[in-house]
Amino acid sequence: MHMNPQIRSRKRQYPEQHPLQASPKKKQKVDHPSGSQLPAAFWDNLSEVWLTRNALRELDRRNQQSTPSVLSQAQPSIPLTLERFARQGGPDLSDLRGHPEPEMNSRRSKYRVQKPSLSVSRSASRGSSTSRSTKPSTTKSSGPYDRDFQQHLIDHGIYPHAYEYPDGRIPQKPRNWSDIKERLARQRSSLSPSNFTDEMHEKFVRADAHAFKEKQITESVISVIEGDNGDARCVAGGIPFRNLDHLTDGTLVPGNPDRYYGARPEQLDRQIRNKLDDQIVPSTQHDLPVAPNFFLAAKGPDGSASVARRQACYDGALGARALLSLQEYGKDEPRFDNNAYTISSIYHDGTLKMFTSHPSRPIASDKTEYYMTQLGSFSLTHDAEVFRQGATWYRNGRDWAKEQRDEAIKQANERVTNNPGISSAVNESFGTVCEVSSNDSAASATEQSYFSFNATDTPEESLRSDSPKRSQRKHDE
Repeated sequence: MHMNPQIRSRKRQYPEQHPLQASPKKKQKVDHPSGSQLPAAFWDNLSEVWLTRNALRELDRRNQQSTPSVLSQAQPSIPLTLERFARQGGPDLSDLRGHPEPEMNSRRSKYRVQKPSLSVSRSASRGSSTSRSTKPSTTKSSGPYDRDFQQHLIDHGIYPHAYEYPDGRIPQKPRNWSDIKERLARQRSSLSPSNFTDEMHEKFVRADAHAFKEKQITESVISVIEGDNGDARCVAGGIPFRNLDHLTDGTLVPGNPDRYYGARPEQLDRQIRNKLDDQIVPSTQHDLPVAPNFFLAAKGPDGSASVARRQACYDGALGARALLSLQEYGKDEPRFDNNAYTISSIYHDGTLKMFTSHPSRPIASDKTEYYMTQLGSFSLTHDAEVFRQGATWYRNGRDWAKEQRDEAIKQANERVTNNPGISSAVNESFGTVCEVSSNDSAASATEQSYFSFNATDTPEESLRSDSPKRSQRKHDE
């Protein structure tokens, strides 16, 4: 049946559509290794392999893969010919005259006459020597953060505290290192002897002694050190940074700090968030803090302090890269001022250590390097005075990191606003977001603020028997 051309022309004509061209490109997922079994490329690219538990596991894995393949390919070149030749006893050597007996060296003779030892017999009864496990029975697992992990970081220009170059040179401290220490040492009224008493410190010591797991440390110990941390939407932890791009060659597990502080996503212009997504947005859960630059790694008494240091070094470098990407957003060439804008801390067995992480680029190199430098160390269980000093540094460091983060976000937003043709979706009210007062005399946020702080009772007040009413407290943490 043929349709009339006039009738056919009356039908609504739709323009030709190309949905594949109209839809935006989907962001490619960042693939991170999972678990402690690192990919083979991690081991192949190490400048030096340390004898760690993970290295022995990798050796076992390679032995199990290589042995069957070699045996399956070991085929004799002329099996039928040799079989026929040796069927009747081999060649006739009766015509040979005057040829000396074949000599065997002492090593071959020794192994021929020596009886197999008990250890060899036992190993043979368990199976082939190539398939024996080399896994140690007493080594404590450190997960992925072992000495080979640290070697990998060093090979890619991420240097731990107190690193020394092969030629004896020592990396320079950040230019603002002294300024940071001065800022962190400022007194806080909330940690005065009248507000944090010796009795409260005794309770803290007992809480530390009774906490054996990392979760217990975080809930009952770290919470006392932190005090009131402000807006709970600016702090998170225990969430792998799977959305961040690789810091090295793609063979490392994602960062996973026990605690980190960042900005609320809406503080930052949406265009910047989309552009720097894999640099500043740690998780695909996009309501979590972005651009983190204050980290904590906490370990129980049975945990490893060296593991905590490596974790803090890795997390600190990720935070330093995030702040650098914000500071240099919209600029042609990145400029390195050798200042630190990121702090990472570790807590282990009553001791708090704090470090800076800062990026730098050596002369005649296009590779960004990251350096970890210790700020201070405090034995918080020693006495109340040392606790007050360490907690003061920690809380001031958290406030200082927020100041650096807010300034970087402000400048990035202004560059978008001042750029013609780019519309900014930033609300000026975000100046009160995630506010943690750096001045202990500052009052709480007013009711006119766009965001109010619904903080629960601070841990230190829960330790005090004579704490004032909640309505009479100052927001001084």
